[in-house]
Amino acid sequence: MPRPNQQPEVIRLENVTKTYHSPGAAIEVHALRGVSLAVHQGEYVAIVGASGSGKSTLMNILGCLDRVTSGTYWLYGQDVSTLDDDALSDVRGRRIGFIFQSFNLIASQTVLENLEVPMFYQGVPAAERRTRALAAAERVGLGQRWHHRPSELSGGQQQRVAIARALVNDPVMVLADEPTGNLDSQTGQSILALLEQLNAAGMTVIMVTHDKDVAARCHRSVELKDGRIHHDSAATQATSS
Repeated sequence: MPRPNQQPEVIRLENVTKTYHSPGAAIEVHALRGVSLAVHQGEYVAIVGASGSGKSTLMNILGCLDRVTSGTYWLYGQDVSTLDDDALSDVRGRRIGFIFQSFNLIASQTVLENLEVPMFYQGVPAAERRTRALAAAERVGLGQRWHHRPSELSGGQQQRVAIARALVNDPVMVLADEPTGNLDSQTGQSILALLEQLNAAGMTVIMVTHDKDVAARCHRSVELKDGRIHHDSAATQATSS
């Protein structure tokens, strides 16, 4: 299999900044300060850093949940830096799968219905939604639980539903925000193993984590400090190879 840096670029950031302005005050918060980063297809990357380092802001930018203040963001060759809300939402729905610490499942809906939601917003026909949702449930080991609601599932099973939901629109990458943060150690290990299986199958996975042991399981670690990239293990590997 080709090395990740020989694969197509999924992400390229060039000199990206993000500044927040406090309402009614002349206070500026510089969350990102000139971040440049490239991630290739098939990489498994951890974004790490202390609270306030900019990692959540970076994740929001990568996920097209927020816009850059300056600089450029290419997602799979498309400049998404200046897209309007509708276009950004469309890119987000088609190209990015999200996994959240709090699962973000709809309590009143079954596993199958939760899995169908992202496809509904992309205009996928009902019959195809059902087929793809069932396949996704099987993929994460919940083929027998598709009719259950979140309250009838364990935390680990709920996170598996969230992972399946992230995959149903066949994204170019999956963004995971502290995916084991609400799970016990053993269940967290099983979720990490599932993410590693997805990555081994070719999925690009980018994960925000504060846990050094979790980050160590990724192939690459990007550490942020004061809104800048403080260390990127890919650079270290390139220098030593």
